[in-house]
Amino acid sequence: MSDPKPLNWTPKPGVGMTVARRADGGMHLTFTDLSEQTMKAWREFALEHLLGADRLTRNLYDLRAVKGINEKVVRTAVEVNSDPSARNIRVAVVVADEKVANAIREIAALASPETAAATKIFTDINEAEAWLARPLDQIP
Repeated sequence: MSDPKPLNWTPKPGVGMTVARRADGGMHLTFTDLSEQTMKAWREFALEHLLGADRLTRNLYDLRAVKGINEKVVRTAVEVNSDPSARNIRVAVVVADEKVANAIREIAALASPETAAATKIFTDINEAEAWLARPLDQIP
């Protein structure tokens, strides 16, 4: 087995996001807020990593600490999720409740299915992990 790709992530003051490498080679992103500063840092990080997306990848976005999502956040996520490189990614998004889940579902509905990441929304992290563990050729 080869060494995992480096994350090229350094925590920054005022950014409500942390990133860790998953055992399967994907990323685990945890958000505590969706401020403009956090979204800017996430967008830059995500687009940089999409440039090197050369294989199918599993990512987990933990948004359980986030209580709401505004329209600007939705537009930013649609932009990143519409990048053609996103088609190689399976994304499980874990949220605290159905209100946030419905906002995330709007993102998935707006993205092009040909280029967008396979995305599924969960309120239970164990269900999200089980979905991510499925063979990658069984997307979505």
